[in-house]
Amino acid sequence: MNNKVLLENLRCIPDFPKKGINFRDVTTLYKNAECVQIMLDELEQIYKDKGITKIVGIESRGFVMASALAGRLGCGIVLARKPGKLPATVIKESFSKEYGVDTIEMHIDSIDENDVVLIHDDLLATGGTAKAAYKLVQHFHPKKTYINFIIEIRDEGLHGRDEFEGIDLSTLVTI
Repeated sequence: MNNKVLLENLRCIPDFPKKGINFRDVTTLYKNAECVQIMLDELEQIYKDKGITKIVGIESRGFVMASALAGRLGCGIVLARKPGKLPATVIKESFSKEYGVDTIEMHIDSIDENDVVLIHDDLLATGGTAKAAYKLVQHFHPKKTYINFIIEIRDEGLHGRDEFEGIDLSTLVTI
């Protein structure tokens, strides 16, 4: 979609969190009311007729738009969190990121086979985090799973989209 306002308000921080990484800072979109409305409007248009019953927000920036969109779509929110942050019994999945290894967890009673799930995060780079979230969601055997990102990075040799062949995936901004 590459909305001009979103692109103009997206900050890039070179060499963060380490040299050679160009970090795309979505917080500059979140602090701008016009950008928030644009993102919500675009997300609502994409998913309003998909029957979404749960949105999985990936820690932590994925929580922001997942929560706001759930309000518009009238669905629940499931948190995919870093280890030790959820109080009840969890399932977990480890994954490689562009600069390390991490794990995410979800409560074992988060989703059921009647749910239509949207997994949402702020950024698609290598796809590791979202792929781990997707694997967690598939443990529950939902009716359907969609994946969405605000930003997809392709210009730095990153091919995260390749991790999701055959899965309904959308992004709002592609760089």
